[in-house]
Amino acid sequence: MGLDTLAQRGPDTPPTDDDLVAFDAAGVRLCECDGDATFRGKLYVDIVLEATGESLTQEWISPVVVRRMAGALECADPTILSAALGKPTPEVARDLRELRRFFRVCAERDLGVAGSW
Repeated sequence: MGLDTLAQRGPDTPPTDDDLVAFDAAGVRLCECDGDATFRGKLYVDIVLEATGESLTQEWISPVVVRRMAGALECADPTILSAALGKPTPEVARDLRELRRFFRVCAERDLGVAGSW
């Protein structure tokens, strides 16, 4: 079973069409994202937790917390994350770049993030 991570207006409120356009324009390329407002969160749990102190496994992450997470991702150093996670730096740098894009759109549009198992 996987973890789907979805940008949402509220715990049970999907993103608007305008939100989806913003994700498409950002060109986010996370696993199973393809420019929309969702991605396979299980693949990124470790890097997000290490960089932000927040777990993607939460049922709902409020827009306030998502904005903090976006800021933490922007400040995260891929070399330090790579060493902490025991993963190759190029892989971590790529994932971090795409996570930054996703969370930046969420922060700019006042979206929260829901985790769905």
